[in-house]
Amino acid sequence: MGEAKRKAMLCQQGGVALDTFGGRVHVEWDPQAAVTPLGQLPFFIEFLKVSGLLDSWVADCPLKYKSNNASEKRDILVTLLLSILAGHHRYAHITAIRQDGINPALFGVSQLVSEDTARRALLKIEKSAGIEWMERHLGNTKKDLLSTPWILDLDTTVKCLYGKQEGAVVGYNPRKRGHPSHSYHSGLMANTLLALRVDVLPGNESAPIHSRRTFWSWFDALPKEHRPTLIRGDIAYGSESFLKEAEQRNQPYLTKVKRSPMVKRLVRELFGESESEVLANRQLFLNFLKNILWVLLGHLIDNW
Repeated sequence: MGEAKRKAMLCQQGGVALDTFGGRVHVEWDPQAAVTPLGQLPFFIEFLKVSGLLDSWVADCPLKYKSNNASEKRDILVTLLLSILAGHHRYAHITAIRQDGINPALFGVSQLVSEDTARRALLKIEKSAGIEWMERHLGNTKKDLLSTPWILDLDTTVKCLYGKQEGAVVGYNPRKRGHPSHSYHSGLMANTLLALRVDVLPGNESAPIHSRRTFWSWFDALPKEHRPTLIRGDIAYGSESFLKEAEQRNQPYLTKVKRSPMVKRLVRELFGESESEVLANRQLFLNFLKNILWVLLGHLIDNW
C-alpha cells in the first residue's frame, strides 16, 4: 500500500493498532502536525518485529561483555540503529536522542546508551567477525531480489574528508588535490541504485586491485542462481587480473580497456589486418597528405 493511501486510511479511521517490541500501541495521524524524521518509525518497528530481523541481528552480534555492569547488547545496537534512522552521521549526535522516552520503549529497551559507550562497543567487535556478521544479515535482506536477472555495476568513488579520521590518506583526488580522502569501492544493482556492497578504503587505495580479494570472496559466497547476468565496470576494471578472475568463474563482463600497443595489435588481428598491411596503409595515407601539401604550396607560390 502506498504512503498516501495509508495516510488517507489513518485519517478516516482515526488510527491504527501496531505490534511493537514494547507491546501493542495505537497510532493516530495528524495531518496538521509538523513533520518529524521519526514520525513513521512505529510502522518500521512493527516490520522488524514481524519479520524477526532485529532479533536475529542482535542475537548474532559478536559483541561480548564479561562485566555484569556492562550495557546490554540490545541497548547498544538499538541506540546505533535509532541514531542512523534519525539521520545522524557522528557519534556525538547520539546525545540528541537520549531523552526520547517513546521510541526506545517501542524497540524493547529501557534506555539508550551514551556516545562513548557506543564507540567503545564497536571497538570491542573483532573486525573480520563484524564484517561477516553485517554482510550475512545484509545479504538476507536482498536474496529474494537477486533471484531475477540483474546487472552488477562496479565503481570507485573518492570522498573528500576534513579533520582527523581513520584511513584519511592523501591519494587520487580529482577535485581537491593533496587533500585526504576515503575511497569507496561499490557494487550497485543497475537501474535501481541499490548498493549491494561497499568497501571503504584509504584514499591512496582507489585502484580496484585493493578490493579485488574481498569482492571475489563476496561474489563466491553468492549462490549461482543469485549471481549477476553481467558485470560492468569502467576502465579501471579492464585489467588482466580482474578479467582473469571473471573468466575463471565463467562470469560475463563488459569493461573498458586501455588503448595500449598490445591491445591495438590484438584488435587489428581480430579484424584480419596484419602488421605489414597497417604500415602500408599508413604510408599511403602519409603520401596522400604529402601530395596535397605540395599542391597547396604550388598554388601559394603561383599566387604570390
